[in-house]
Amino acid sequence: MPTSPSASPLPNSRTESDGSAVIRVLSYNIRSMRDDTDALARVINACAPDLVLVQEAPRFFRWRKKLARLARSSGQVLLSGGATASGPALLCSLRATVERTDDVLLPLTPGLHRRGFATAVVRFGAARIGVLSCHLSLQKDERYEQGGLLLDRLAALGTPHAIAGGDLNERPDGRTFKRLAAGLQDCWTVAPWGAEYTSTPADPHQRIDALFATEGVEVLGCGVPLGQPGVTETDLRAATDHLPVLAALRVPASS
Repeated sequence: MPTSPSASPLPNSRTESDGSAVIRVLSYNIRSMRDDTDALARVINACAPDLVLVQEAPRFFRWRKKLARLARSSGQVLLSGGATASGPALLCSLRATVERTDDVLLPLTPGLHRRGFATAVVRFGAARIGVLSCHLSLQKDERYEQGGLLLDRLAALGTPHAIAGGDLNERPDGRTFKRLAAGLQDCWTVAPWGAEYTSTPADPHQRIDALFATEGVEVLGCGVPLGQPGVTETDLRAATDHLPVLAALRVPASS
């Protein structure tokens, strides 16, 4: 796997003296936990995230128990999503104070897979932030509409700062990716770290998974966590069919 433009470690989570919070956010397509779930849990745990934006969470038989088990084994708790958001989910560390959650089902196009958003508003100390996990359509026109709905939903959370991330099913030169990057900070572009490409673990050649942040959130580093202590290429290949995206962000204190 190719290495990064920056090999320095990402900052650890912490609360600053001015009330701002440094948080770690992980976005990960887990392919319904159909692969090596022990490897998956090890990758998540080694990244030490405060928030995990999941795509392709289990949606059928005992889906909630499966997600809760993954959360426990990776040092997280289940926040929202899963079947109720048609795949996207949110996990969080005990550091987060949860204000509210909302699972959103998007308009269904006949013949295509139902999509949704998992959303929440959380606090880390004095920093208040909206969060959204998504898995956008394979069909380009529907995907573009969903990109607009994502921006609308993020704004509707009513928080001073927000983060969105997920599997976009599109590269950065696509019009939906560009639509999101025009309204939000593309965290990899702002502060590249780790590695860039997220698909596939066996042959990384494209970036179709991403994290975005609103203006005012300081991006300290973002990318596939190659070189992160405890994250091995063996586990990354075994865990699922996507590579995760990890970011360290400084979120200002809310007034």
